[in-house]
Amino acid sequence: MRTLPFEIVNVQRRSRLALPTALFVILIGGSLSSRDLFDEIYERSQKQNAALKTLTASFTETSASPLLAQPLVEHGRVFVQRPSRVLLRYTDPSERTVLIDGDRMSVAWPAARVFTVTDVGAAQRRVQKYFIDSSPRELRGHFDITAREAADRPNTYLVTMVPKRKQIQEGIVRLELWIDRTALTLSAMRMTFPSGDTKLMTFTDVTMNATIDPAMFTVKR
Repeated sequence: MRTLPFEIVNVQRRSRLALPTALFVILIGGSLSSRDLFDEIYERSQKQNAALKTLTASFTETSASPLLAQPLVEHGRVFVQRPSRVLLRYTDPSERTVLIDGDRMSVAWPAARVFTVTDVGAAQRRVQKYFIDSSPRELRGHFDITAREAADRPNTYLVTMVPKRKQIQEGIVRLELWIDRTALTLSAMRMTFPSGDTKLMTFTDVTMNATIDPAMFTVKR
């Protein structure tokens, strides 16, 4: 299934590189298909995916953990430019920027005096292997996948992916995607990590193929 599809799964583990990497896959364009509901979704999404060059959206990110008294709620904007750029710009409660540009991930968090640049090439290649380059049959070998009409979010499909491989389970134990039934864009995504932590991202104001200033894909100290 290619939709708002597919580019955010560890800025949770150490730097939670997993989150922007998984989003990278979901937004930049991966494919999920199975011989059930996904056949229809996959076929409908092909033309849209081929025409998708850029994407922007507002997001709300809710992080929950047994170690937190209350979930942490953050807001921001995401900017995607194919083939390999994803920018997460957090606006509140604290400004923060996460940029994936090719094999490099830059994180700037002024309030915490954090600025890092990390090589994510190996993580990108794993994402490419397990998500983008896999056939439907191969995906079933990597994950238990279910798809149904979502009861909790009207007019969406819910796709649930539970990894079978230990290597994937070390980063994420469950991935849930809510796909808009009409637009075939990503409405929400929830990741469950081995620690029991969860991260839910919901997306609104999704705009495809808008002009994005290239200067947007920079991170300042």
